[in-house]
Amino acid sequence: QVQLVESGGGLVQAGGSLRLSCAASGSIFSINTMGWYRQFPGKQRELVATISSRASTNYADSVKGRFTISRDNAKNTVYLQMNNLRPEDTAVYYCNAGGIALWGSIYLNDCWGQGTQVTVSS
Repeated sequence: QVQLVESGGGLVQAGGSLRLSCAASGSIFSINTMGWYRQFPGKQRELVATISSRASTNYADSVKGRFTISRDNAKNTVYLQMNNLRPEDTAVYYCNAGGIALWGSIYLNDCWGQGTQVTVSS
């Protein structure tokens, strides 16, 4: 009953910036945690950054100081500002929402977006 739609991915040169957005739609009352994960070809999906409803953040070591996660609770949207991009950041980026409470006493543990491709050229 919840859909996550990512936007903002694309092709950028090394050192450039991109801003990813993910909007959750549905009859949503609240979302506990929102985050971004990425998956390299042939590898397991890994954490990039998460942010709680109380603004507590968590970043992978590889992106600390370069990426910033934020959210707009009124819009049920999470953002990922990516600066100083490197070719090693090339991956499919997935939006995640955890602990979703819907109007009508419906709760969802975990929802994923379809992913957006980020490609960084050297």
